[in-house]
Amino acid sequence: MPVASGPHRSAESHSTSGRSASGRSERRVAVGGVALCDAGNGEAASAEAATPYALHAQAARRALADAGLDRSRVDGLASAGLGTLAPVEVAEYLGLRPTWVDSTSVGGATWEVMAAHAADAIAQRRADAVLLVYGSTPRADLKAGRRTANLSFGTRGPLQFEAPYGHTLIAKYAMAARRHMHQYGTTLEQLAQVAVQARANAAANPEALYREPITVDDVLSGPLIADPFTKLHCCIRSDGGCAVLLVAEDLVPDLAGRPVWILGSGTAVSHTTMSEWEDFTVTPAAVSGRTAFARAGVEPHDIDLAQIYDAFTYMTLVTLEDLGFCAKGEGGAFVEEGRLLRDGALPVNTDGGGLSACHPGMRGLFLLVEAVRQLRGEAGEGRQVRRRDGTLPELAVASGTGGWFCSSGTVVLGRAP
Repeated sequence: MPVASGPHRSAESHSTSGRSASGRSERRVAVGGVALCDAGNGEAASAEAATPYALHAQAARRALADAGLDRSRVDGLASAGLGTLAPVEVAEYLGLRPTWVDSTSVGGATWEVMAAHAADAIAQRRADAVLLVYGSTPRADLKAGRRTANLSFGTRGPLQFEAPYGHTLIAKYAMAARRHMHQYGTTLEQLAQVAVQARANAAANPEALYREPITVDDVLSGPLIADPFTKLHCCIRSDGGCAVLLVAEDLVPDLAGRPVWILGSGTAVSHTTMSEWEDFTVTPAAVSGRTAFARAGVEPHDIDLAQIYDAFTYMTLVTLEDLGFCAKGEGGAFVEEGRLLRDGALPVNTDGGGLSACHPGMRGLFLLVEAVRQLRGEAGEGRQVRRRDGTLPELAVASGTGGWFCSSGTVVLGRAP
């Protein structure tokens, strides 16, 4: 599989090299189309009158239009988080009859894990075109009284041993952040920089929910949610939906635009109960990232931009460490001095991320959409990432995290040379 030219090393993806069990060579896999639905920011069409199914349909139609392919070409569907029999209900609503399906649900990492599964299926000729689609309306549901602000994963299984202590999801992230601060001297100001730079990136994104600049003082002085996190350390609540269409190389000549290739992927899980997490400062991204980079044949220093799941500021910081962009314990220093800005040393969450742009529940698929748009050069004026020589970025990584650092999926993407 081709990777970026120039200083990047040529390599082939694990999904596209070698031969399958049937003896046939495996196929290259590309992203053929991506799309967002209208829901998300106050200026766009509101999702308050739309259902999650409607958001799925809008995103799916747009992704197919972006690819220039008819829905009859879709023979695979990946969906999670909606319906009693996901993705069966979503397939029915979209008028699809897929012969390959995936309903893996591992929290925020779901979509990177699904992308890895879909890429392998396409490479092995089990499917030709797989649609990954998501839509959710938590913000509208909260306003309408259809749900509360609290998220509960229940008290069955291993969680029963933590539930009596009131150990909420955000408390688990906060405790892990405190451990990193204690062990490595990471400061609140450094964590706040993640939120500040995410908001700066969102300022140029008309689809972001929050675009007004914020300062480190704004973050530190906000209402405390779970020590050490104030409100601005935490992701926003929004409605939203998006879709990504993965296709076999056979379909690439039929695409409306240039493809972005899936070069490599990795997945990993860690723990459910905090007592079984060996080190609060190391996440499963340390495994999924290493695997994805190795399969893509590239190194972290080759990457031009990163889209990282950011439910909380600490998540961005520790994932940067675990992906190898800096050494363990150096994440605090790394995020300073504007490194994560669109024109920084490593642009991160260039749409504003879950901290400012959108976070409708499971944000992982949005990471892939933004990575593809940036690699295609379609991010728009004032938001497009460019390399130091003025050329478009060639390599991107999308890394999703699920649960409370329980799971991780990492995907490396690249433009065709």
